[in-house]
Amino acid sequence: MFDNLTSKALPSLNALRAFEAMARTGRATLAAEELNVTHSAVSRQVKALEAHLGVRLFQGPKHRLTLTPAGQELLPALTGAFDGIAAAVRRLKSDGEDLHVAVNASLSVKWLIPRLGDFAQRHPEIRLHLEELPSQATSHRGADAVVRIALAARLADPLVTPFIQNFTGPVMTPALAERFAGDPLSAPRLGSQSHPQGWAIWAAVAGFELAPAPEQPFAHIHYALDAAIAGLGVAIMSWPMVADEIAEGRLVAPLGFRRAESAFALLAAPGAESRALGVFRRWLVEQGAKTPEPPTSSSVVRVLA
Repeated sequence: MFDNLTSKALPSLNALRAFEAMARTGRATLAAEELNVTHSAVSRQVKALEAHLGVRLFQGPKHRLTLTPAGQELLPALTGAFDGIAAAVRRLKSDGEDLHVAVNASLSVKWLIPRLGDFAQRHPEIRLHLEELPSQATSHRGADAVVRIALAARLADPLVTPFIQNFTGPVMTPALAERFAGDPLSAPRLGSQSHPQGWAIWAAVAGFELAPAPEQPFAHIHYALDAAIAGLGVAIMSWPMVADEIAEGRLVAPLGFRRAESAFALLAAPGAESRALGVFRRWLVEQGAKTPEPPTSSSVVRVLA
């Protein structure tokens, strides 16, 4: 009886998981990271699911796939089911004081982890487990919450708690700022593959028209930040991630920081509320309130040729 149920009535569980992760994250590569499999394995499983169901679940070119009506109908049911399974497993494995949080790598390395000593000292009863959150993902299977920079449109969601307003600006060493004092943005430009639109976003909010220039790419934002500290060039950074470096004189922000349409935020998973999550949320808000105001520039906006 069970053989008939699993082999004929229902598709492969792996195929369902692959489709759900790819549809939820928007990319096969992000789904592969979450499931700890290869990109090709995700693609094969999704194709197998489409063959089993006899319908297309994705449409469009490979670099810009969208869900078909059938895919849109299937996704919410699968997400709800997998979230329910993950929540049930968490409840059984935990005594209520384990907390699983997924965080973008750069935010974890440059902001959260340096502050976790305070959290551990004040709340030794909570066992905090950190996992890496893919750069574009806004959820992580099995995590009670994620911590990342969230766009303004997400901040009204009742499951989202912003704790620091985001400001961005170019940063460089004092020596490099002196060398390029006439035009700080003519210094070698540093970028990150995990946030390739960083320079464009800053230019838009600052009202600058950037001249085309090559960027030296780094895999993560924190790599680009370390490169800036090493004097390799100028990088666009969020104020909370460089506030300490600027206060201690390792970096300067010659053009100041501009308010971005985003904030550092905690995104709770549906149904994951617990005492531990509430404590961590309040601690994040408290830490955010300690962040000083960023330096701003009153310079006249100019077009860079």
